[in-house]
Amino acid sequence: MKKDTHPENYRMVVFKDVSNDYTFVTRSCAPSKETIEMDGQEYPLVKVEISSSSHPFFTGKMKFVDTAGRIDKFNKKFAKFSKFTKKDQEEEEK
Repeated sequence: MKKDTHPENYRMVVFKDVSNDYTFVTRSCAPSKETIEMDGQEYPLVKVEISSSSHPFFTGKMKFVDTAGRIDKFNKKFAKFSKFTKKDQEEEEK
């Protein structure tokens, strides 16, 4: 293997899927301020929202993950641009 091809911070890191607490160890340069102990050793911890254990493509199940309320944020942000507001829709239904 060629020398000096990887950055200096290329090390073993634990990735944790926060949606189902699945963890795995791999090499990475991902920055991390947290650490976790696994198998008697301490590793840097990187939290991810979706991994192969929770992604619908790999699991075959549709799972709705909205940890940050992204849909509500989108609706609030673009409500003024929509053709009808909620009040207008209710009045039309009457």
